[in-house]
Amino acid sequence: MATGTESAVETLNEDARDVETICRELAVRARQAARSLATVGPGAKDAWLAAAARALETRTDELLAANALDVQAAPGLGLNAAAIDRLTLNPKRIGEMAQALLDVAALPDPVGEVVRSSRRPNGIEAVQVRVPLGVIFMIYESRPNVTVDAAAICVKSGNAAILRGGKEAIHSNRALHRILADELPSHGLPAHAVQLVPTTDRAAVGTLLNLPEYIDLAIPRGGEGLIRRVVAEARMPVMKHYQGICSVYVDQAADPDVATRIIVNAKAQRPGVCNAAETLLIHRAIAPSWLPQAAVALKAAGVTLRGDEKACEIVPDAAPASPMDWDTEFLDKILAVKVVDSMDEAIDHIARHGSSHTEAIITRDLAAARRFVACVDSSAVMVNASTRFNDGGQLGLGAEIGISTDKYHARGPCGLRELTSTKWIVYGDGQIRE
Repeated sequence: MATGTESAVETLNEDARDVETICRELAVRARQAARSLATVGPGAKDAWLAAAARALETRTDELLAANALDVQAAPGLGLNAAAIDRLTLNPKRIGEMAQALLDVAALPDPVGEVVRSSRRPNGIEAVQVRVPLGVIFMIYESRPNVTVDAAAICVKSGNAAILRGGKEAIHSNRALHRILADELPSHGLPAHAVQLVPTTDRAAVGTLLNLPEYIDLAIPRGGEGLIRRVVAEARMPVMKHYQGICSVYVDQAADPDVATRIIVNAKAQRPGVCNAAETLLIHRAIAPSWLPQAAVALKAAGVTLRGDEKACEIVPDAAPASPMDWDTEFLDKILAVKVVDSMDEAIDHIARHGSSHTEAIITRDLAAARRFVACVDSSAVMVNASTRFNDGGQLGLGAEIGISTDKYHARGPCGLRELTSTKWIVYGDGQIRE
């Protein structure tokens, strides 16, 4: 099925001078689609999600052929083995993308949800309801599954999506977009509810970031350089976090076995993600007895320790930490370790070196836990649990489009509700203000 976006792809590829024109057309179409989406009920959106899930599986061969082109070109683009693995599709991963669409369909629709209401003394009824943000511009790297996830979450929350994936996944993203877009009109959704930026030219991102009259929110997902570029150039709000420098503090009242289990999971389960622990802070009262057993468990998991002077005295084979290590998101099996004299010192360290993403305290002292939670200014704070739980699926959101460390308007994992705003509706029968 041909779409307007496909013709735009052909035009743009023929004449790169049309980047600005095509991007503006994408934005205008998205704004028009957003107005239509605002009136679409949950049934139509869920039917599209289910149909798109079926289409992903029935058109698996088409997706695999497109993905093979990206995988073949990946080494020439400088992708390492881990990045190529994230890029690669197979029937199992396509099935998981299809299931993700069904999972989003099963979530409650936030649009129209009543936040609060009251009947005023003069008889008017004031109701605050959730409404879509409008148009969301999503910029991301590497993983083709983000194309599917972002489209699903945006449309389910009533928003039109403009998607811009990385050049390393261009063929995969185009194939995925075709499948998603082909199912839109037949389910009563606007044809341009989901659009893909049809070029890898970096100028397209800059053009779209300068169209606040059409785009309501930008969401970058990728490296810190990408995110800082988007924040610097965007003329609309940006939902983002720069880094995931996450800390685990082991209090003097910690259960040693619980602390070991948590730090190994927080650091080593998936070290290359934003909610993995990068720093371990240990109260001096428990450090001599606990840190050696934790070091053995971490070493068994392949983790290398970089410690301050006290930590290196306790674990002699730990490498000395440099000043930069406290401010580094390693995204690898490397853990910076510091022994602190008090919880206050741990909190101060997090305030100076953390990224406001995720922190954890391990303690059996309820008062200490409450004070840590109150004093640590991060999007999520865990008590006796791994930092890895700062995730939309794990926290019951069902799906997320990213994690925000901002304080306004959304913070932490951002799911369907976080892609809505609110509107006040007032019902009266002729009242006027005196």
